[in-house]
Amino acid sequence: MRGRDGVWCGIFETPGTGAYGRKEEMDLKKIAIGKNPPHDVNVVIEIPLKGDPVKYEVDKDSGAMFVDRFLHTAMYYPCNYGFVPNTLSDDGDPVDVLVVGRHAVVPGAVMRSRPIGVLMMEDEAGKDEKILAVPHPKLHPFYDDVNEYSDLPKTLLEQIEHFFAHYKDLEPGKWVKVTGWGGAEEARRIITEAIERVGKKSKK
Repeated sequence: MRGRDGVWCGIFETPGTGAYGRKEEMDLKKIAIGKNPPHDVNVVIEIPLKGDPVKYEVDKDSGAMFVDRFLHTAMYYPCNYGFVPNTLSDDGDPVDVLVVGRHAVVPGAVMRSRPIGVLMMEDEAGKDEKILAVPHPKLHPFYDDVNEYSDLPKTLLEQIEHFFAHYKDLEPGKWVKVTGWGGAEEARRIITEAIERVGKKSKK
């Protein structure tokens, strides 16, 4: 749902513009990384908790939103899924984040989050870590006592592992290998390096 040029494109209903609204653009470069990164970061939600298994992609020339693909497996994301703006992972994309929660968050919303761990994994393209986070206490105090991924229910962690280990199973040429979990400190290190990577790139 984010274009390669760093601009978020989508169709949103705007008062006074008709039933279908008009196209709005959200410049990702203007969204802060967070109030206190890497401890307190913003996450732009792309896929909601238990949302339909559809991957969207915006055409950077026309601004139209295309369906890139449907997940071949009958599975849904176990958490709200998105990324930290103004970061750059080894794979060239912003840092991926899974935000634990009890409610689905609309795609495009910016969610203040607190990293508590990282799911270490690899796929056909290389390393593909997923930061695990919880909503910031300012949003809801439900996760105040959760400081590490291991503080979450074991069943939830197993569901997350199972989803990412198998959601590409029916797609030819694609695979995923989950290699384990890292703690909150490891998650913060990955985010810090991703922030620094953007700074180095901008100086070139």
